[in-house]
Amino acid sequence: MRTKTGLMILTVCLCSLATAASFAAGDAEAGRSKAFTCMGCHGVASYTNAYPTYHVPKLGGQHAQYLAAALAAYKNGQRSHATMQAQAANLSDQDMEDIAAYFAGRTE
Repeated sequence: MRTKTGLMILTVCLCSLATAASFAAGDAEAGRSKAFTCMGCHGVASYTNAYPTYHVPKLGGQHAQYLAAALAAYKNGQRSHATMQAQAANLSDQDMEDIAAYFAGRTE
């Protein structure tokens, strides 16, 4: 009985992980065109915004899950930055995953 219950728990856990992975999968090629406006700031090496002055973060090579979560947080107001909130406002979950996959695959 214990082995059967343990096997069932293991199966549920593995299915949960597989489901989570499928939701986190973005299409980097689709993300390339969706990230066009992002490149105006995040595609410029060592770019510093004029006002307010801050260093624009490098997105290439970041973890896709982190990037997708950050975009979602800008969209729902959990992260505060007017430009990023405006950029994320009309992105679907799939758009965010695709953009995240694109930047995660970039090395520069």
